Amino acid sequence: MGGPEGLELVELPDPVPARGQVLLRVRAVCVHPADIAARVGQIPGGPVPPPFLPGWDVAGEVVAVGDDVTGLGVGEQVVGMIPWYLTRGSVGGYAELVAAEADWLVPIPAGLDPVVAATVPLNALTARRALDLMDLPKPTRLLVTGASGGVGGFAARLALQAGHTVHASATTDDEEWVSGLGVDVVIPRSADLAAAGPAPAVLDAVPVGEPAIAAVADGGVLVSTRPIAPVDPTRRVRQDVVLVRLDRPALSELVGAVADGRLLTRVAATFPLADAAEAHRRFEAGHLRGKLVLIP
Repeated sequence: MGGPEGLELVELPDPVPARGQVLLRVRAVCVHPADIAARVGQIPGGPVPPPFLPGWDVAGEVVAVGDDVTGLGVGEQVVGMIPWYLTRGSVGGYAELVAAEADWLVPIPAGLDPVVAATVPLNALTARRALDLMDLPKPTRLLVTGASGGVGGFAARLALQAGHTVHASATTDDEEWVSGLGVDVVIPRSADLAAAGPAPAVLDAVPVGEPAIAAVADGGVLVSTRPIAPVDPTRRVRQDVVLVRLDRPALSELVGAVADGRLLTRVAATFPLADAAEAHRRFEAGHLRGKLVLIP
């Protein structure tokens, strides 16, 4: 645990797919904040002692199939989410070959680049789950923080498609991208989130914490991607933290929505897998416009 220099490229035996698994030749793996958190030992459940494999979101080609696998075949291009909260590094995406449960993966639609597909699972499933937790009536005004990022951007689009009015905050100098999501109001990062009036629903995707708490209306709902301070109970705000869940049908739908342009994502840069440490340094430097993707 420690700095990016702790990421080492090592040779391991090729994994063998067990019952219900496929062997995936990885073509792309997305770098997430959760990867950095695992590296520095700041994850729920306590640090994972090294050595372990980081990496949640992978895209690649099925090269072997274990017993009792249906619906996926050799040569198929797939994308999925390794549930790191379950594997805790015994399986991870930072690898050339991964033995993955077939239920973690869905086919990549024709024409969708695996590098782009690899940016979808964790963030899009989290966004979908956050909106499900909110259980919003229609139409509702929803404030989304961090719409420049993966979870916020996906959530903004999904909420718009569900008929909601969306106000979304943008990273400095990234207002054009957030406006391109189709949101009703773009809020600059420097602005007071509560200035437009209390919002019945707030998704704090960054999370920013106190500004989001100040922006939610009394009796409203506030969902954040990490724990934040509790809202004063006298305000009657329903407050929750979203935790991602494996959901193969939802993932298939979300990947399809990216393929046909209904959901938007972007790649800031790609790095060879051997340069994962440099990718982590670039991530920690900040000011990214899109996701970093490793290519084995």
